[in-house]
Amino acid sequence: MSSIDDTPLVDLILAEQLQYTNTETAERAGLTLEQATRLWRNLGFPDPGDETAFGEADVTAAAVVALAVEHQILDEGTVFRLTRALGQTMSRLADWQVSILVDQLEADIERGKSKSRAGAALDLASNAVPGFERLMVHVWRRHLAAAASRLTALGENDQALLSTDMTVGFADLTRFTALSNRLDDEELALVVEEFETRCGDIITAGGARVIKTLGDAMLFVHPDPVAATRISLEVISGLSVRPQLPAVRVGLATGSVLSRLGDVFGPPVNLAARLSQVARANRVLVDQATADKLGDAFDTRTMPPRLIKGFGNLSPITVNERRSFRAR
Repeated sequence: MSSIDDTPLVDLILAEQLQYTNTETAERAGLTLEQATRLWRNLGFPDPGDETAFGEADVTAAAVVALAVEHQILDEGTVFRLTRALGQTMSRLADWQVSILVDQLEADIERGKSKSRAGAALDLASNAVPGFERLMVHVWRRHLAAAASRLTALGENDQALLSTDMTVGFADLTRFTALSNRLDDEELALVVEEFETRCGDIITAGGARVIKTLGDAMLFVHPDPVAATRISLEVISGLSVRPQLPAVRVGLATGSVLSRLGDVFGPPVNLAARLSQVARANRVLVDQATADKLGDAFDTRTMPPRLIKGFGNLSPITVNERRSFRAR
């Protein structure tokens, strides 16, 4: 057995010895104990008490925060908002990646690459973490550049930086509750992953931005109602050929949306979700604001008024690709 199997997994990933308490880390980094405690909480970690739970890398990370505040690069409130965003994002990312790697661990054991899950985990951590760490930083920079570009495109109006008109889409799997009661955990996970992968690919390829996934649903935004509608129809057609997936339905609503904390808020978000819930399988329903922007690009049909929770009686509009007919 190689020496790597004798190294604890956590120590291998952190690549250092944990030798400092929270108090010692704060002193070395130039933070008050209160600031250090707030930092670790924002990053998603429990209060360590008097345990030696920190290493030199933690001191370096905390020093970044201390210097940003001391030299007024960022005010303290902004720094801690950024660290909270980082902690929540990285926690979800780490859980997601570990759940994906479980299948790889089992496959490595079956192929005889490792004799145990612990050994397989150590091998993966040793070989994969350094490269994916570099990839993660690169992808973050790319997304940061894209986000900055979107912000610049909004113009110099301060109010526009807080809210802007967007078309919000909500793609939803039909009869998911019944499906989840019928499938075992592994089968259900495969359905969810297939949906998120295929739906996400179509949305991003069309120039829209995935805001979040909710297992059986996906929320996305696009500044152009026509493009958002076309993407929605492609989601329907693209996923309908997947026999392992339930039928999909999409709701679209257009209006002023507030972008905060990596999420979007506002009436269009809620209305898009409501429209998806009343849509029939393999259908796209839009609100009047979206329909008004579509022109002659699609075939539309206004449905009878119905009660939409939180919005009163509305007349949803079904959208389909426009079909051309030739005279005989």
